[in-house]
Amino acid sequence: MTCVLLFKFFLLLTLSDTCQGHRLSPTSRLRYSRFLDPSNVIFLLWDFDFEAEIITFELQVRTAGWVGLGISNRYTVVGSDLVVGGVLPDGNVYFSDQHLVDEDTLEEDGSQDAELLGLTEDAVYTTMRFSRPFRSCDPHDQDITSDTIRVLTAYGLDDTLKLDPERTFVKSIFLLQIIHPDDLEVPEEIIVHDLEITDFLIPEDDTTYACTFLPLPIVSKKHHIYKFEPKLLEHNETLVHHILVYACGNASVLPTGISDCYGADPDFSLCTQVIVGWAVGGTSYQFPDDVGISIGTPWDPQWIRLEIHYSNFHNLPGIYDTSGIRIYYTSHLRKYDMGVLQLGVFTFPIHFIPPGAESFMSYGLCKTEKFQEMNGAPMPDIQVYGYLLHTHLAGRALQAVQYRNGTQLQTICKDDSYDFNLQETRDLPHRVVIKPGDELLIECHYQTLDRDSVIFGGPSTLNEMCLVFLFYYPRNNISSCQGYPDIIYVAHELGEEVSDPMEGTMVMNNIEWTPENIKKAERACKESQQIVLIKTIDEVVENTTGWIPDIIPTPRGPCLESSGGKVEPQDKTPAGFRVAPVVLSGSTTAALKHLPVVALLVLQGTLSWLLVMLQTEG
Repeated sequence: MTCVLLFKFFLLLTLSDTCQGHRLSPTSRLRYSRFLDPSNVIFLLWDFDFEAEIITFELQVRTAGWVGLGISNRYTVVGSDLVVGGVLPDGNVYFSDQHLVDEDTLEEDGSQDAELLGLTEDAVYTTMRFSRPFRSCDPHDQDITSDTIRVLTAYGLDDTLKLDPERTFVKSIFLLQIIHPDDLEVPEEIIVHDLEITDFLIPEDDTTYACTFLPLPIVSKKHHIYKFEPKLLEHNETLVHHILVYACGNASVLPTGISDCYGADPDFSLCTQVIVGWAVGGTSYQFPDDVGISIGTPWDPQWIRLEIHYSNFHNLPGIYDTSGIRIYYTSHLRKYDMGVLQLGVFTFPIHFIPPGAESFMSYGLCKTEKFQEMNGAPMPDIQVYGYLLHTHLAGRALQAVQYRNGTQLQTICKDDSYDFNLQETRDLPHRVVIKPGDELLIECHYQTLDRDSVIFGGPSTLNEMCLVFLFYYPRNNISSCQGYPDIIYVAHELGEEVSDPMEGTMVMNNIEWTPENIKKAERACKESQQIVLIKTIDEVVENTTGWIPDIIPTPRGPCLESSGGKVEPQDKTPAGFRVAPVVLSGSTTAALKHLPVVALLVLQGTLSWLLVMLQTEG
């Protein structure tokens, strides 16, 4: 009896110590949701336990047949995992963890890593709820990471497991969204203000950058902007590529009207400190409860530049648009004033990407050693809490890496599965501290198999960019820190004699872009000296130079082994996989399946001790 009581005590202690954070039960409310098909037949809810690395899905489909949910990759559904289930006419359920061996054929996995939590059918929906680890040890299961995830869903009209292209869909979703809007505070006093361009006739050109200068709300005391969202006309969403709001220095002399941001009048490109950014695929964003954009003090910007990038690829005539950003602000102040730091490759033609490349890497270096001097006042550490990644159509992946004293410190943010059509502000799981003297490196991965000419850096959607926006506090005066390679050195490495950067850029059109020359160009861009441009909100610019450090890849985390699981060769190390949860009976089993491995080891030791005690008592 003593041992039974001790066991219950240790079990409760272990559960209470480890069930911190957002823990899920089989019936927990799932916080995130989205329709997965154009006709809104398929509705997905999900939630996750970030510490235990378990995600729970609930798929609701308007069908009386089978339903399936899984993870695909960018290029093909072949090799995708798909968890399938349904309810037979006699009321019995079926459920299986499978994968696609080709576009039409499903095969059951040798390791069943999805746990069924519920499967029902009514007059309208078949509903399947299950959980799975972020990373199982089954090579047929795709990892769920903090990257953009291609969610694969399919269903049938009956219980015959056969894929039909008309009922198979792939949608890009950022599944591991750390902060849900419902978790954030809503101020008692809310004021709404629109920053917009009204009744603008969109030119028939492929690309238009429309800019205007607008005042921020006039307030008698300090307020904080705490949320923003795009304001788009219903039928024009496909024409608006991105919207940026730049803070202007209060000493700036600004033009009036609407004009091309980067055209004949250079004044329309004034103001370069981004404070709010939205791009295609994004939605509203609310800042964490302790930060906001300050307005209303003598040190705050009074005017902004609103930039709207239109992509009118079909050259449609006569379309008028009213778009912009809606901001929400309040007099209930937050603890910190926030800022945005723009990093990456400086956007101009010296940044080039060869055609026909399976893979090509570009690098932009930022050296923060001059930040303190350029800021004009003592500058505390930069605390990064969120980010926005941005390339154009050839971009496949981005990452921002931090170095201190010549040593790689960490990857700040990344997306190895970047989707041009899903660009949104994302929160970091932990805040990152950038200290004076740190170096920040942006790496962009491109693929250009569909291009037959060189892509140059530039504003058009058919040009390219390599940008990362870091959202941070407390605000300082640095607006951007971007790098680019010595193009003369790159041209020389490719066997071309040039004497100035313009020649070096133009000669890229003359190169025969064989796979060997593509790799040679990538290596030359990485090995050349980087020119680093640092700019303040008042348009003060300083240059420095540096060299691209190597990036040490972040190792994949341990996989979660299930009974009968297949362990991949690279995981056959002492820390390569986590043991399956200790099996007990009843409700205890479900709870233990979500425990971190440390808790399981503690509990396993406790159970061993109790067995010894039982034998002693006997």
